Amino acid sequence: QVQLVESGGGLVQAGGSLRLSCAASGDTFRDYFMAWFRQAPGKEREFVAAISWSAISTYYADSVKGRFTISRDNAKNTVALQMNSLKSGDTAVYYCAADKSISTDLRRHETYVYWGQGTQVTVSS
Repeated sequence: QVQLVESGGGLVQAGGSLRLSCAASGDTFRDYFMAWFRQAPGKEREFVAAISWSAISTYYADSVKGRFTISRDNAKNTVALQMNSLKSGDTAVYYCAADKSISTDLRRHETYVYWGQGTQVTVSS
C-alpha cells in the first residue's frame, strides 16, 4: 500500500500563491489515481482536484478552477497542487488522497482509501 506525505503549506496573504507537494512511497505510484481534498474547521472534507494515473485527465472543483493546477511526476512519485490567487475561503487543511481504481465518484472522499496527514494552508485577508 502507498504512504503519502504532504508538504508546502503555510501562511500567505490573499492574492498570493503556494505550491503543495505530496510524496508517495511504498508502492508503484503510477498505479494510483491521485487527488487533493481540503477541510476547513467545522466543515466537511471537500474535493479540490484530481489527476488520472498517467496525467492525461485532470479534474477541478468549480471553486478553484482557473486558480489551482494539479500535476504529477510518476518518475519522482509526487503530485503537486499549485495554488494561485488565493482567497481567505481557501483556508483549510489540505490532504493528498490516492486509490488504485476509481469506481465511484472521484469527487467523494469516500472513494479514496489512502490519505496523507494533511498540511495547513492559511490565507490572510
